[in-house]
Formats: sequence, structure tokens, C-alpha cells
Amino acid sequence: MKKPLLATLQGDRQPSPPVWLMRQAGRYLPEYRALRAEKGGFLALVNDSAAAAEVTIQPIRRFGFDGAILFSDILMVPSALGQSLSFGVGEGPALQPALIDHALQGLQAAPERLDPVYETVRQVTALLPPQTTFLGFAGSPWTVATYMVAGHGSRDQSETRRFAYADPKAFGEIITAIASCTVDYLSKQIEAGVEAVQLFDSWSGSLSPAQFERWVIAPNAAIVSALHDRHPGVPVIGFPKGAGEKLAAYVRETAVNAVGLDETVDPEWAAATLPQDLPVQGNLDPLVLIAGGAAMEQAAARILAAFADRPHVFNLGHGILQDTPIAHVEQLLAFVRSAG
Repeated sequence: MKKPLLATLQGDRQPSPPVWLMRQAGRYLPEYRALRAEKGGFLALVNDSAAAAEVTIQPIRRFGFDGAILFSDILMVPSALGQSLSFGVGEGPALQPALIDHALQGLQAAPERLDPVYETVRQVTALLPPQTTFLGFAGSPWTVATYMVAGHGSRDQSETRRFAYADPKAFGEIITAIASCTVDYLSKQIEAGVEAVQLFDSWSGSLSPAQFERWVIAPNAAIVSALHDRHPGVPVIGFPKGAGEKLAAYVRETAVNAVGLDETVDPEWAAATLPQDLPVQGNLDPLVLIAGGAAMEQAAARILAAFADRPHVFNLGHGILQDTPIAHVEQLLAFVRSAG
């Protein structure tokens, strides 16, 4: 059976764009909240392969999205590199030891910490409807490094940006270690059953142009090249959130097969600027999905019109928010699918 999302990522324009939503398996779903409460927390859910597979399938079962994205977290790679990962109740992630003191060489790699993720992939592969594309993912090196260096998330990534300026050699070693682990991680996801992968660079917008070139474009290009060598034909989606006008260089120099656009990108600008045959993904504002109604349909219609002549995957500009009404997701799907 034809898989519309996979075909689009491979360059085929569909009469109606396939749809999936970033963070589509998450806290806006009552069935997710119930399972997370039962398992006792986020990391317990991620590391329980049967539970993580169930979470991955939940939005497919409820909405029939064209793509299922693996339920996991971008910080599984730091965990595999040897940092201790935890999530406090009501708090963000914590990684120890923080690498602000150049402690990379002191970490003891623990690649076996990724084994539950591969088992999740195998279980999901056996459960998915035949028309649904299975997406794997990882964080891009810059974004992952911001957590590894600081030991926590931050609004402006200032600790990591200062570190990268002050000691680019030491920071480069961290980026290289993340990139190498990421290639193996995504490769094993593909071997276990995912059909395309996405690289999330959620904090790429905090960098100056020269730093963006060095810490976003260069390592992502290396990852994409390695994956293409190992797995020819498996699409790689790049998502450099906040890249803005640097998107064109990112696309050209990384050789990603498709690019995700955040909600700040003008779809008409993107359609005119990016290569005509490049599949694009996005880019509805998650907040307008919460608003719903006519405002949402008008925003979605503008995106659909801008990308009508190219391969397009309809998605949000970032992750779905936890207070999103389920009825609005249903409205969006009906609107996008009727537009074709």
C-alpha cells in the first residue's frame, strides 16, 4: 500500500498533503496522561518499550495521521554518552555532570541505554497500519550540546554559546561525540524499522551566522552524509528552528531530503526561496491550533496555497501544546484533507 508521507519525503507531490504533528503523542491526549501516571513519570515511560510503543500508536489510533513519530526524547543521546539524565516533577531535564568544566573525557559511554528505544521501534513497526510512515528522530548536535554543557535547559543557551566562543576546540569535541553517537543511533532506528528520520535543532535560532555555520550546518551535514551512505533512500528531515533566512544555506549545505519550517517562517517566502523540488514540512502556529475555528482554517489555507506546487507535509511550526483541544486537531485534519 502506498505511504503518502514517505512518498512526499521522497519528492512526490500528493493531491492532499500528508499530515503529522510534532509532539502528536503527548500530554494533550487523555490516554497518554493516564499511561504516564500509571508508569510513574516520563523517563519510565520512554524506557518501557511496550508503553512507549503504545504512546507512539495512540495518535494514529485516534486521528489516523499519515506519520507516526517514535516516542522518546532527544536527551537519550547524552545518556548514552554517559551523563546521568533525570526529570524532576514539574521541572525540565537535568544532566550530570555538566560539561561546562570540559568533562567529556570523564564520561563512561553507556550505549546499552538506547536498547529500549530500538525495541520500541520494533514493536511499533509490527503495530502500524500499512499506509502509515514511521519516523525516527534525534536531536541535532548543537541543541543536544546546549543541555550537555549547561546540565539543564535555558532560554537563551548563553552558557553554551559562551563556552563555544571561549574554547571552540573543547566544544568541537563535544559536538563531534554527539554527531558520532547520533549517526549510530539513527542508523539503528532505521535497522529496527523506521522509514525516515528527523533531526531536531530546536535552539539553532540562538546562534550568529558564523556560529550557525559551524555548529548547526557542519555537524548536520556530516550526519546526513553518513546516514545517506549507510541507508540510501531513507529520507532525512532537518528542522532548524529559528534559522530564518539561514534556511537556504542550511538546505543547500546539509543535503537534507526535506526541511521543517517553524511558525515564524513566511510560507510564501519559503516557497519562493527554497529549491522547487525540495519537500517542505510545516508550519502552522501551535497557538492558532489552540484557537481553532476560522483563524486556524485561514492560517492553514495560506500554508496550503503557498506550497500547493511542491511536495508538502502539513505539520505545525513546533510541538503541539498540552492545552490543545482534541476537537481542534480533528477540525484541522478534516480541513487539510478536504483541501485536496
